[in-house]
Amino acid sequence: MLTKTLDSLVIGAAEGGHAAGLNTGDIVFQLIMFLILLALLKKYAWGPLMGIMKQREDHIAGEIDAAEKSRTEANKLLEEQRELLKQARQEAQSLIENAKKQGDIQRDEIIGMARTESERIKESAKAEIEREKDQAVAAIREQLASMSVMIASKVIEKNLSVTDQEQLINEYIKEAGENR
Repeated sequence: MLTKTLDSLVIGAAEGGHAAGLNTGDIVFQLIMFLILLALLKKYAWGPLMGIMKQREDHIAGEIDAAEKSRTEANKLLEEQRELLKQARQEAQSLIENAKKQGDIQRDEIIGMARTESERIKESAKAEIEREKDQAVAAIREQLASMSVMIASKVIEKNLSVTDQEQLINEYIKEAGENR
């Protein structure tokens, strides 16, 4: 039917319709052709073009959403990393403080043990000195006793004067000093 209408319009336009210098047949024919061209463009070009544009729009919207999700996730991960770093710093500080405390405790223990050992050594040395002193005093007493006995026996053997006795005592003291 469309073709019949077109044919009749084309024929009617060709036969008459030259009113006032306007060619109404040509105008109607061009208008119909334009409408047909618009219908064909809408069906074959505009629809697919709009579909492609819609796909492009959906794709861009999806990319924007994905980028927003990625940014949100990156911010979340950044905060987690900051929190982990903060915890690691706190743990490191705690370890350092514990190590310092342990070092102080060990230092105090070592100093205490050194003091105890030095006191023990000092006491041992004092005891050793005291023993040596006692032995020396005992040895001197023994020598003095034996010298006194010797001097007494010599004095008894000789009837000496006071000066002779003093001279004899000094000789024995010198002799005892040289023997040491």
